[in-house]
Amino acid sequence: MSAALPHWLALAAAIGTSLVGQVLLKVGASGSVRASAGFLDQLLRWQTLVGLVCYGGAALLYIVALRRIPMSVALPCTAASYVAIALIGHFGFAEPMDARRVAAIALICLGVVLLASSA
Repeated sequence: MSAALPHWLALAAAIGTSLVGQVLLKVGASGSVRASAGFLDQLLRWQTLVGLVCYGGAALLYIVALRRIPMSVALPCTAASYVAIALIGHFGFAEPMDARRVAAIALICLGVVLLASSA
């Protein structure tokens, strides 16, 4: 087993945890029962609070990944989350997905693969 493998797994877990956090923040932001609910109501929704905790956990996992993965590789690899969020937004929240967004996603994927393979 490669010595860097646990760090790549930590990076993948950081990306996944960040994705969960982003989705929960979206649900917390858009799931207000009352139209007059303010920012504090939104902030105190359980989805928002758990989403913020996920972000903290993702940061801790990212720190572990940085112990062996160069930052110039690790940070751009987190761009994989942009791809996943675009798909989650489209299929889970009915956000638009036009040809320009598909092309952008393809370019992000290519860049992530090139960077990850250069490490």
